Amino acid sequence: MEQPDLTWIEGGGVTSARGFSAAAAVAGIKTYGPEPRYDLALLVADRACAVAGVFTQNRVCGAPVTVCRERLALGTSRGVIVNSGCSNVATGEQGIRDAVTMTQLAAKQAGLTAAELMVASTGVIGRLLPMEKLEAGMPKLALDARNGELFARAIMTTDTVHKSRALRVSASSGSFTIGGSAKGAGMVHPNMATVLCFLTTDAAVDVAWLQTTLRAAADVSLNMLDVDMDTSTSDTMLIFASGAAGGEPIRAGHPDASRFELALRTLCIELARDLARDGEGARTLIEVEVEGAVSDQDARDAARTIVSSPLVKTMVTGRDPNLGRVLAALGRSGAQIDPVKTSVYIESLCAFENGAPSSVDYKDLSAAMNKPEVRIRVTLGLGSASARAFGCDLTEEYVRINADYTT
Repeated sequence: MEQPDLTWIEGGGVTSARGFSAAAAVAGIKTYGPEPRYDLALLVADRACAVAGVFTQNRVCGAPVTVCRERLALGTSRGVIVNSGCSNVATGEQGIRDAVTMTQLAAKQAGLTAAELMVASTGVIGRLLPMEKLEAGMPKLALDARNGELFARAIMTTDTVHKSRALRVSASSGSFTIGGSAKGAGMVHPNMATVLCFLTTDAAVDVAWLQTTLRAAADVSLNMLDVDMDTSTSDTMLIFASGAAGGEPIRAGHPDASRFELALRTLCIELARDLARDGEGARTLIEVEVEGAVSDQDARDAARTIVSSPLVKTMVTGRDPNLGRVLAALGRSGAQIDPVKTSVYIESLCAFENGAPSSVDYKDLSAAMNKPEVRIRVTLGLGSASARAFGCDLTEEYVRINADYTT
């Protein structure tokens, strides 16, 4: 999706913005996935950054989330240290100490203070971090601006591909870049957070405005994402703004405020689509668009309920246009609806029109679903609000992956 003033950077990611470098190493924490099993990642800026973040709302949250929430209050940061293979969740006070130690070890490697680094962990819940492996892996981290892809690979768990994107933005004076990497394939049903997502920009941005803007971007992108209706205990979304591009900090009323908002929103939506496309066992990206709702919240609730329904997911898996499943999910979403005014489309084909089945042939509907990406559009005919949600189909492979995850 190309927009005026926005240009996608081929092969872009977290180090596309000026002044950021990354590193990755094999520490032996992650025991699954393709070789080499990168499982330790470091992202560092060459100067202090304004930082903003949103986190899981799960009441069982990881020790790294607790540490990040505390450090976010400082308003500045130089980067983040991340491990995969062990989430450091439900590990008590030892888990907090280990998360802090991770930042101390990484800070020593990067020539920083521990308080300048955020921390994130992803993987199996309820197990202590193997600190001896982490400590041995830290000296292997060699920071370089060319290591953006390695960083993205090292934060993966059951992901099959890394997710990285970056945009160059034409500004009132010159340009700035926003890049990011995300991971998540299972336990994906974010709530005021994402899975793991790390964003960088060389724009100068006011820290309070950055927090508000990040939350708004998450709400229309990664918070509209579902794989399996399970909200992770480790969801962490961070953005670092270095100001290396120069200029006055962007805030409300700044000439570049709308460009920054658009770029961040666009980037996050595409990362959400990447995550949905790579859901555990998935063959199909599902995009649900709800139009004509009485409020934004109704549109969001309806779209998210439909895309997260196991029956809608398996409907897409089997290319079986059972529209009753879409309507049932819509009806329990809590959104205000009038069935007589409701229509449902699969791709461009109207399958349910103003409260009754349309005349379209079911074979044509099934054929329209036989593709890597399937769009379901629901029109409610009650107002002007709309929303999009992103998800994936549900296959036997999802069950296999999660049945064998720790054994």
